[in-house]
Amino acid sequence: MIGVCAVLVAGAACARSEGPAMSPARAAAPGPDLLLRAITSERLTAHLAALAAIADHNGGTREAGTRGYQQSVAYVAGQLRRAGYRPRLQSFSFNRFRETRPARFQRLAPAAKRYRSGRDFVTMRYSGGGDVTARVASVEPTSASSACEPSAFSGFPRGAVALVRRGTCFMFLKARNARAAGASAVLIANEGGPGRAAPVLGTLVRPGIGIPVLGVSASLGGELARSAQAGSVRVRIAVSAVTRRARGASVLADLPGRGGAILVGAHLDSVAIGPGINDNGSGSALVLEIARQARRLGLRPRHGLRFAFWGAEELGPVGSSAYVQSLSAQQRTQLRAVLNFDMVGSPNFGRFVYDGDKGPSGSKRIEDLFRAYFAAHGQAVEEVSLEGSSDHAPFARAGIPVGGLFTGADARKEPGLARRFGGGANRPYDACYHQACDTLSNVNVRILGQMADAAAFAALRLAS
Repeated sequence: MIGVCAVLVAGAACARSEGPAMSPARAAAPGPDLLLRAITSERLTAHLAALAAIADHNGGTREAGTRGYQQSVAYVAGQLRRAGYRPRLQSFSFNRFRETRPARFQRLAPAAKRYRSGRDFVTMRYSGGGDVTARVASVEPTSASSACEPSAFSGFPRGAVALVRRGTCFMFLKARNARAAGASAVLIANEGGPGRAAPVLGTLVRPGIGIPVLGVSASLGGELARSAQAGSVRVRIAVSAVTRRARGASVLADLPGRGGAILVGAHLDSVAIGPGINDNGSGSALVLEIARQARRLGLRPRHGLRFAFWGAEELGPVGSSAYVQSLSAQQRTQLRAVLNFDMVGSPNFGRFVYDGDKGPSGSKRIEDLFRAYFAAHGQAVEEVSLEGSSDHAPFARAGIPVGGLFTGADARKEPGLARRFGGGANRPYDACYHQACDTLSNVNVRILGQMADAAAFAALRLAS
């Protein structure tokens, strides 16, 4: 299947013939059971393989603004068109960050050492450019809340490179506080431990930080912190990067109904340094296959189903925010619920349901539907906070009921949850989160199938 899907870089379809569509009357009567049986691990895997092949042909990435992303859009739109939809692209503008030369990072003293991009450090999205030679000054290097407050920089030597630790608050806030204290550059060290040892790739939300910002591995962060405490350690950091306005697109398609619609969505883009097959090829495959099979079976729920594949989520929920902003007040009221699926095939998975208690009115009903489905199938679940920057967030801010599923990122699975879900305790749910190893082999297709069935069940119940 991978060999066939490799041609999809031109947007051709990769669907096999699945026989004639059933009549609407026959398909609609049994409810979601037919749809759940039609969604197979083979079809989900075929979509993942197609997206992986696209990344392989485009430098290992499907990042927004790249050819890899454009071809991902073409693949999804082609699959929808073949299924009988009339997909439409919603264009939006965004800030595209691009390094014009590879970043350089080296220690000059007490002994010269050159660090490797990808292994030791990565450039944060929307980092400023510059060529800096300065001493390193640690800021609360053992605290999870390192640099979260301006007061942490009391006595910070102006012009130094700030070494801070990941955790507690957003990374852009740490970088902003460092710049305000006079830092010439910022190093954000990962926390250490399983899944949090590699250089942390993050976004500074928007351009304007003005100084170089690198994510560094936990081991390098520890090494620099010890050297800084023992005496003066000097480094050179050179980042050459530009941020320009660019155009992107989300893909939308409708299964018509009456009296509003249920939106089922996932983001389609990856990070710059990886193919993004769990994050979020898994969610994209789930939404795409629900859409395909619902159309093939001729399902006609009372309310419409709208399928969405968002662009530039890895830069913030850019595509989904543009969509919400494009809606009139009346159009927003016609969205009865929004279901979001972001990372639903994690190898060391948990089954997490969005916490509806903290969402807009109607969100608790969505959580209850998911819980009822999993309970009926004897599958354990836990809730996960609605906080975060995935594509449910702009809808929640607009007062639209939201819900969704998640199987975990780079946080470590607690022993109690390992007993409930299986898998390894004190290991990350997805050790390849935001890394080049987030490939086809990184996806647990069994849990992806479970998530797809639960998603199809909830979507049809809400639309009935």
